[in-house]
Amino acid sequence: MTHIIDGKKIAQHLRDDLKKEIIELQNKHGNVPGLAVVQVGNVPASSVYVKAKTKSAQEVG
Repeated sequence: MTHIIDGKKIAQHLRDDLKKEIIELQNKHGNVPGLAVVQVGNVPASSVYVKAKTKSAQEVG
């Protein structure tokens, strides 16, 4: 039996849950988590990874 996993749907669900948690944290404590990145060197693959993480963090707040 084949079971197809929709990774995009699961990822969206996780992002939605995270957004809710961030809003709850902000309402309860007045602050939100942040993202700090230290990139050493100028490797193109690392730059792509950092940009993807930055975009993801911005999407969830």
